[in-house]
Amino acid sequence: MSLSSSTFDVCIRGAGIVGRSLALLLASQRLRVALVHQPAAATHSGHSDVRAYSLNLASKNLLSELRCWPEGTACTPILKMHVQGDQGGHLVFDASAQGVAALNWMVDVPSLEKKLADAVSYQPLITETPDSVSAPLTVICEGRTSQTRSELGVGFDVKHYAQHALACRIQTTAPHGQVARQWFQNTLGPEILAFLPIGGEASHDWAVVWSLTPQRAQELLNVEALDFCAHLQLASHNIAGEIQLISERAVWPLQLARASQWTGLMLHSSDNAKSLLSPPAFALAGDAAHAMHPLAGQGLNVGLADVTELSRVIQNREFWRPLNDPKLLRRYARARQAEVLAMGFVTDGLQTLFAQSSLPVQKIRNWGMSGFNRLSPLKGWMAQQAMKPSTR
Repeated sequence: MSLSSSTFDVCIRGAGIVGRSLALLLASQRLRVALVHQPAAATHSGHSDVRAYSLNLASKNLLSELRCWPEGTACTPILKMHVQGDQGGHLVFDASAQGVAALNWMVDVPSLEKKLADAVSYQPLITETPDSVSAPLTVICEGRTSQTRSELGVGFDVKHYAQHALACRIQTTAPHGQVARQWFQNTLGPEILAFLPIGGEASHDWAVVWSLTPQRAQELLNVEALDFCAHLQLASHNIAGEIQLISERAVWPLQLARASQWTGLMLHSSDNAKSLLSPPAFALAGDAAHAMHPLAGQGLNVGLADVTELSRVIQNREFWRPLNDPKLLRRYARARQAEVLAMGFVTDGLQTLFAQSSLPVQKIRNWGMSGFNRLSPLKGWMAQQAMKPSTR
């Protein structure tokens, strides 16, 4: 079949979780969607096997609406979150204290991706294609290294952290009990270790995300499995008993980044734009628009919030306003940029605070963490903000 600009309303470049979710939402509005799917070369050995995302209520509602919410052992509700500082500070969040079923849900990425892929394959208004096609609107969901974003000349302002993330999966002698755990440490440089329950409610399995100095991350990537588990057991204070490594280890650099513009016209597009009555427009979503430190576990939640807002803006547009109207797309950009800026400020501030090795700073931040833990109303409000559903 010949694919042309007259065939599609929207072209989505990038068929990851964000791209497929957006395609399904737009198709539900009776829009014709071209989904560009180009299998990317793996940049981190084993990464696709060890990813697990912490999803909030807004993301759960969106994926449930799309009938793509994973079930069974692919989804683990988190009932408690324990955060421990490097000088005795501690913070605890409890779902029962908040009056909710779960603080968030740990979702197995391959299971979620399969659900979305299956849903896309059954949606007749979505056409998967290996090559980009012309359409009034192109949405770029290619990730933080987006080639299309670069071709359009959109800047990507990056702050590189002196940390790499090391991810893997482990099994412990004690079950996780649906309790997520996080340690802020500064013994061999600033480190943030997270044990995230996976595999279902009664599982002994965890997804591990360990933010380390680049040198230490590489060292732990290459040591023997038994030695790696010994380091991990020490860092986690033997919280769940003996540790067994059950996956490959993956390492990648961490950064805070935001695109200089989220929407615009594709005036220099090579996608046969002349076939359209007016220049096609673009919008960025997901990691193509922003990246942040994983310490708060909000990366995919922010990307799915982009999906929800862009879909809402398109659905509520005036009947006479085309999809490539710059004013329409600026509504999306304005709505999302403020929230992304705020979340980036929070994660960057926490990372910077716990990167300080000064003893007085360590004592102050741990005192602040424990003090915050005692302020039930404030802590409850913060938890509600993190869990609140979208307004879609």
